[in-house]
Amino acid sequence: MPEKARIKVDKTEAAERVAKVTPILKKVYPGARTALNFARPLELLIATILSAQCTDVRVNMVTKQVFKKYKSAEDWAKADTKQIEEDIKSTGFYRNKAVNIKTACQAIKDRFGGEVPATIEALTSLPGVGRKTANVVLGNAFGVPSIACDTHVIRLARRLQLSENSDAVKLEFDLNEIVPRKDWTMFSHLLIHHGRNVCKARKPDCENCPISKHCPAAFNPQLW
Repeated sequence: MPEKARIKVDKTEAAERVAKVTPILKKVYPGARTALNFARPLELLIATILSAQCTDVRVNMVTKQVFKKYKSAEDWAKADTKQIEEDIKSTGFYRNKAVNIKTACQAIKDRFGGEVPATIEALTSLPGVGRKTANVVLGNAFGVPSIACDTHVIRLARRLQLSENSDAVKLEFDLNEIVPRKDWTMFSHLLIHHGRNVCKARKPDCENCPISKHCPAAFNPQLW
């Protein structure tokens, strides 16, 4: 595999590129949203924790059952850890996930009256909750513009030369500067959908990509 090229990003050009590709992707993925099923903020928080190293399809299969069993932060907090492990086992890394869910829900119960907080600072203060998870919850459960940098967003941001950073936090801050705030949440979904369907990790389908003419990495494996 060719060695990846180092990229140098001009923020003005990157912002212009965002302005060109966003309306195209909106037409291609008009219903772009999180693939995780949820009815309230707590459910999305739990589902996002479970989604680490697991498909959304599998998470939705698991949460369809566990959300009937655990309806509040208190339910999760008082549950036996071993039982939680058993209930979420098929999502993988279930021991760490069980601990994170239980301790996060305990903190929600003790510090926030049982309600999931709606600020990045409060969410990331919860055990096991990083900025990506917090941004997913803020953007999708509370309607607060947020860019959640998962592997697809990181990969496409590099290929589109929107940032020089592959670190999720640094990338988030870079994208905040070049993507209009009103589009932050949607932009994340658009890149995720496009990454799953066209701009895949091993071999992007540049020939059938609707934004290839705006993509510096199109047909250039060094930038894949």
